[in-house]
Amino acid sequence: MPKITATVLAAAVLVTGCTATQAQERAPGQESSAAAESPPPVLNSLELKLKPAPNAEEVVPAAPVTVKAEHGELTRVTLIGKHGTVVKGGMNQQKTEWRSAEPLGYTKQYTLTARGIGEDGETVKKRSTFTTVTPAQQVSVQMTVPDGATVGVGMPISFQFSAPISDKDAAERALQVKPSRKTEGAFHWFSDSWVVWRPKKYWKPGTKVKVNAKIYGTHLGGGIYGSQSQSRSMKIGEKLIAVADGKTHQMTVRVDGRKIKTIPISMGKPTHPTHHGIYTVMSEHRGYTMDSSTYGVSTDDPEGYRITVDYATRMSNSGIFYHSAPWSEVAQGNSNTSHGCLNLSTANAAWLMEKSKPGDLIEVVNSGGAKLEPTNGWSFWQLSWKQWKSGGVK
Repeated sequence: MPKITATVLAAAVLVTGCTATQAQERAPGQESSAAAESPPPVLNSLELKLKPAPNAEEVVPAAPVTVKAEHGELTRVTLIGKHGTVVKGGMNQQKTEWRSAEPLGYTKQYTLTARGIGEDGETVKKRSTFTTVTPAQQVSVQMTVPDGATVGVGMPISFQFSAPISDKDAAERALQVKPSRKTEGAFHWFSDSWVVWRPKKYWKPGTKVKVNAKIYGTHLGGGIYGSQSQSRSMKIGEKLIAVADGKTHQMTVRVDGRKIKTIPISMGKPTHPTHHGIYTVMSEHRGYTMDSSTYGVSTDDPEGYRITVDYATRMSNSGIFYHSAPWSEVAQGNSNTSHGCLNLSTANAAWLMEKSKPGDLIEVVNSGGAKLEPTNGWSFWQLSWKQWKSGGVK
């Protein structure tokens, strides 16, 4: 009996030992919790990308200076000129990019210094010293935008450069016309230094227009750069169109399509007929001296004159105005007796000038004169849209 008991106990121990060993074995595909833990993330050091690169030359002043950070964030960026001028700039919200906020100067040296901290906690500093371009020539631009004024629906935007421009595409990119409502329009070059932007159709009343001539720091071809940028704005007022008829000797004035007045007129006589076409009001004057010598006729000539009128509104560069002419009131409404201008009574000239504004349109019909040239003043509506879209002198 004792032997049998010992044998049974030994077997029990063996069974127990075998069962414990199997419990410790893992089924295929199972891993321990320690092995399932992911490895610690890799912490990279900060990488800084500076633009312009160190020792860069002929950098365009209008191009933004930038710093970009990868695997970390920026802590401080400075852009300082050789003589201590600090250039303004700012970071994005994530502190991963810095960008200059003002243009640089021509023929200047700048040092861009960036500091930041990487994912690994290490501080990194990088520096770039560069020089900007020296222009072969600098040009300015004048534009026909009366800043803050209300203008007529025919108002063009004319840009006159102080020197010929060879890269006209670059110039057009720098000249920005931004209407408050969708408006189709295009540039047309009348010479290498004169370009005009015009809408396809007359402006819609109430449109606000912002015009930016961002030429500073812009390469316009042949080593020429803009000297100064400028920005202006205007608002399109009511639609005033007047039609002056040389056969009926009447001017019909409409505002927003509604006829509001018919005015007796006298336009150019047969020896000095008024050119026919669509004129655009350019400027308005009180107490203006009309002088025939300004278009080549001496005041001593039988056809010459020099006289001051109370009201005068310029319609062309060749000396065509609508103006007060009390001396011709007997002819107004029945015959053409002027040297080309539209003669009105003093009262009617005062009334019309009070109503009209630069950019309003005056169409002359049945005058017996030659066709008005598009370049005579702001007479750009003489060109069809197809002609305008050709681009002009390219």
